[in-house]
This record gives sequence, C-alpha cells and structure tokens, in this order.
Amino acid sequence: MIIRRATPTDWPAIWNILEPVFRAGETYAVATDITEDAARAKWLDTPAACFVAESDGILGTYYIRANFDGHADHICNAGYVTAQDAAGQGVATAMCRHSLTAARDLGFAAMQFNLVLASNTRAVALWHHLGFVTVGTLPDAFRHPTHGLVDAHIMHKTL
Repeated sequence: MIIRRATPTDWPAIWNILEPVFRAGETYAVATDITEDAARAKWLDTPAACFVAESDGILGTYYIRANFDGHADHICNAGYVTAQDAAGQGVATAMCRHSLTAARDLGFAAMQFNLVLASNTRAVALWHHLGFVTVGTLPDAFRHPTHGLVDAHIMHKTL
C-alpha cells in the first residue's frame, strides 16, 4: 500500500468511498443528502491536503485542514474513510500514521478530532492506540440513525 497526495482525477474513486459513509449517517456530521459537489469541496478542494491510500485501487482517503483560524491555526483536524471492502486491513492505521507526519510537514503542532462518536468503538480504540487522548466528551452530540443520541469525544495529540 502507498499513500500519496490525491489528485483531481482521484475524485470518482474517493466519492465512491465517501458516498456510502455519508449517506449512512453513522460516523460523520455531514448531511446524508450532501451533494457530490459539496462533498468534493469539503474533502478534496478546500483542505490543506488530501491523500489516498492505494494498492490495486484506492483503499481509503483522508484530509488535513486547520481546525481553527488565527492564533489557533497550528492545530489541525483530519478525517479518514476506508473503503468498505478494505475494512480491517490496517488502512486507517496506516493513514493516521501518515497523517501525523504529513501534518507536521505542513507546519501543524497538534491534531484534534472534534467529533469521534462513542458508538464508533473501533475508531476510538485506534486513535487511543496511536496516542490520542480524549480531552472531553459531548453528551448526546450526534443523532445516530440506529443508536439514537450518542456521545462524541474530542481527541487530541501533540505532534
């Protein structure tokens, strides 16, 4: 598997990975009816960087963006999505490890995840394993389609 910067020609493959995740409404605070153009602007066009993990096709994607403006713009945010058929193959782990280096290379000093759902136990465990600390929990922050209101963690790691 290699991880590289995404290009505009990667968008159809990226959208094929993102669309079912966004439509399901189970992990991302994105409208389930988001248009493809709005998703592209959010994921590929406006972040500081967007990457893809590939091996015989694109297995996952992630972005890095400043989490705040002004005097807090040294803290970034990242979002990761793995293709459904690549789940459990270490893609998210590899992308997160890559993103920590990429974020430092982009000049960020810390990474913060704003809304890691408590119901997404695999993600919570992975981020903890990779050195993120839960710095707060927002009660009933997300309207999950099957679990109802679920808590969301704010997670942080100094780079």
